Amino acid sequence: MMTVRYRFFGIFLVGMMLISTAANAKAKAKEKVIQKRDYVTHRLIGKAPVIDGDLNDAAWKEGEWQTGFTQFQPYNGKKPTQKTDFKILYDNNDLYVAIRCYDTDPQKIVSRLTRRDNIDGDWAGISIDSYFDQRTAFGFLVSAAGVKLDGKFTNDGGNIDPTWNPVWYVKTSEDSKGWYAEMKIPFSQLRFASKDKMTWGIQIARYIFRNQEQVFWQPIPRDAPGFVSSYGYLTGLNNIKPKKEVALMPYVMNSLQTNPVDAADPFSKPRTFRATAGLDGKVAVSNDLTLNFTINPDFGQVEADPSEVNLSALELYFQERRPFFVEGSNIFSFPIAMGNGTTNNLFYSRRIGRSPHYYPDLTDNEYAKVPPAARILGAFKLSGKTQKGWSIGVMESLTSKEVATVDSLGKQWKQPVEPLTNYFNARVQKDMNNGNTILGGMVTATNRIIHDSTLLFLPKAAYTGGIDFQNYWKKKTLHFAATLLGSNVSGTKEAITDLQEAPQRYFQRPGSPRSVDSSLQVLSGSGASVLFEKIGGGHWYYGVRANMQSPGLSLNDQGFMQLADIIQHSAWVHYSIWEPFSIFRTFDVSSSEWAGWDFTGENTYSGQNIYLGMQFKNYWYFEMNIQHQGYELQRHELRGGPGLLTPPNMEYYFAFSSDSRKKLIFNMGYSYNLAAQGEKIAHYYDFGISYQPISNLKLSINPTINQVYKGLAYVDAISVGNREEYIVSDISQMQFSTNIRVNLSFTPNLSLEYWGQPFLFSANYSGFKKVIKAKQYNFASQFHKFTPGEISYDPTNEEYNVVDNNKSYSFSNPDFSVFNFRSNMVLRWEFVPGSTVYLVWSQNKSDSNSDGSFVFNRNLKKLEELRPTNIFLVKFSYRFSM
Repeated sequence: MMTVRYRFFGIFLVGMMLISTAANAKAKAKEKVIQKRDYVTHRLIGKAPVIDGDLNDAAWKEGEWQTGFTQFQPYNGKKPTQKTDFKILYDNNDLYVAIRCYDTDPQKIVSRLTRRDNIDGDWAGISIDSYFDQRTAFGFLVSAAGVKLDGKFTNDGGNIDPTWNPVWYVKTSEDSKGWYAEMKIPFSQLRFASKDKMTWGIQIARYIFRNQEQVFWQPIPRDAPGFVSSYGYLTGLNNIKPKKEVALMPYVMNSLQTNPVDAADPFSKPRTFRATAGLDGKVAVSNDLTLNFTINPDFGQVEADPSEVNLSALELYFQERRPFFVEGSNIFSFPIAMGNGTTNNLFYSRRIGRSPHYYPDLTDNEYAKVPPAARILGAFKLSGKTQKGWSIGVMESLTSKEVATVDSLGKQWKQPVEPLTNYFNARVQKDMNNGNTILGGMVTATNRIIHDSTLLFLPKAAYTGGIDFQNYWKKKTLHFAATLLGSNVSGTKEAITDLQEAPQRYFQRPGSPRSVDSSLQVLSGSGASVLFEKIGGGHWYYGVRANMQSPGLSLNDQGFMQLADIIQHSAWVHYSIWEPFSIFRTFDVSSSEWAGWDFTGENTYSGQNIYLGMQFKNYWYFEMNIQHQGYELQRHELRGGPGLLTPPNMEYYFAFSSDSRKKLIFNMGYSYNLAAQGEKIAHYYDFGISYQPISNLKLSINPTINQVYKGLAYVDAISVGNREEYIVSDISQMQFSTNIRVNLSFTPNLSLEYWGQPFLFSANYSGFKKVIKAKQYNFASQFHKFTPGEISYDPTNEEYNVVDNNKSYSFSNPDFSVFNFRSNMVLRWEFVPGSTVYLVWSQNKSDSNSDGSFVFNRNLKKLEELRPTNIFLVKFSYRFSM
């Protein structure tokens, strides 16, 4: 059966590649050259316009209106359904943009009030390549309701950073002919050379929401391999000088935290007050480079992480949400495998200000007050791009030494839990060959000042570095990329031994390519990746990639890497139809295959999939994915024990969503996973409803249900005589969670947002067994299942007792349930550009017990009865510009 599946997927891939070759030959024959357009701007002679959205100032009588837009989608290159024109003026300090969005039926203009960077409905805007490197651009968009969306495009539009928040001014208005946008963009928010005459790249865009129609001033084919490189030109900019802005944003914050009280815990207080202050700043060091810094930052307004239960040995990845680290994060990104979309990276900013590594080992009647995170004393980042094509990013952060207070029957002492730590990283890239060749590199350095013996399990110094190379040709339709990286970590013998035995490596595992060397004080490793892909020039896209991470590679002091000791490859082919035909608005089909090995050459996994995605002409969307996963070697399930083989499985996924233009939108997804030999059955349900009763209020709820039965779950490792017994079991797990959101906007600069997530999880372990013979294709033959005469349960001590081959041992009942509720409510008011007031209410309820049965009403009631921790916060920041 597995051979048939492999053959089917292989034939499918090869067939699609052969069709691709023929299709590309045809496409080349009818390829047409699109001429670059040129807009000549005009320096203002008279008074600058007042930014009110009316376009009735005398200034707008100067200069030239230009039209001639074409559709980007759905009918690429066709005439738009509505007329658009624009005008650009400038003076010594600012660029002025007016966009007239005419509409033959203005009643159908969709104007929805949202918060900044989350626009909805009709919109229009300008994107400016002021570097004129044809890779980087600054976007300024506005919705018909006057809500801003700004962002920075890098990598020829391949990366978009929506967290970039420049200070600029815009207003909109509507009348019987359509709607209008009037903008003022200070030159201080852009980066450009000091020249008497300049040429910039520009694109003017409009989105007509009711048709899901996007139109551009400069035509761009849907199969264009790049975005910014396809822009038209802005000329006529004469004798303007770059502005070096200094912006300081001090903040003050006060908070009140209310807590459930534990009478036995001397640190448990019903209320905690806190006041703090800090400073954020932005300094234009040169025409090209900007210095951002923060001193004693606080991120109390940031939404909490969603609840998760991790039953694996591997670390989970959490998205960065703190503004200082989110803004411009693409500059500091160095994926360790090019193009695969994983989270593995040389830099993972959540390491900075993380929870302490150490928690005091407490005995009965002992309590500890442990800081929730290492305080960031200060951080800065220098970033930008020079006129000679150098992209530069340098970041330096310092976190404080953290100390816990331990109490034992009234006697208290201090216990260090996190050392003073310095984090440094630097990223550079150089554009060459008109942006077709890019060479870059990155280094990171993590240094800890450790004086306490309890923290000697941490590395004292960790250094990583890498170089990356990219090349484009055939008008950027073909892309090759490669990376090479390495790591060097030093510390005590205890620290390096811990790294060798960590889940990323498990050198103690039988069959590992390396064994544990407890005398080492340095651990080094390397990695590499290559990628070749076709990314434009027709409806077909395809590629192949491969990467490896050596057993000794260690990135997690400042980066993120789930696994070392891995070699993997993948290949894919994709066909896309973007113009409406028959009943479809768009249609996509793709297939891929992948496989991995460890450094002994042993195959650890393989798989294939087929994907279909389509939008219909009624704007409904449907997608499906069929995936086959072969035998998988679970090297990490036994936490350093032998690897276990799990049987092949098939997964079927289906999802649909309704017309996203409507006030009421709903979607549903369902996934079914079935493994051979009865090893796994899983059902996943995803529902979503979004409702916008009025233009400034949006309500949404997204419940998910995940029900899984597996024949393999780690329980314990027990030393019995001179050997280790690995205890595993079957597991039935059930998870229910719901994301609830309410977004209410009073004005484009004043909004109220609420997010809440109830989370229930239960895991019931049964059918306990021990590992007897690993790596068997017959799944059950890897285990000995305990008979009723060999195992018994002691409910008083909540443990299982085993008598096995005349030897007795026990392990704790692993069943558990988790009850959690998290929420944030944030009132955000940007009272002047760059200056903000936050009012925040955060709530958290959390508990667990040893009952693994899932009874929805009972578990929900348990969650409701929990006493919450509440945080009420007021934060005020004001921007001073110099």
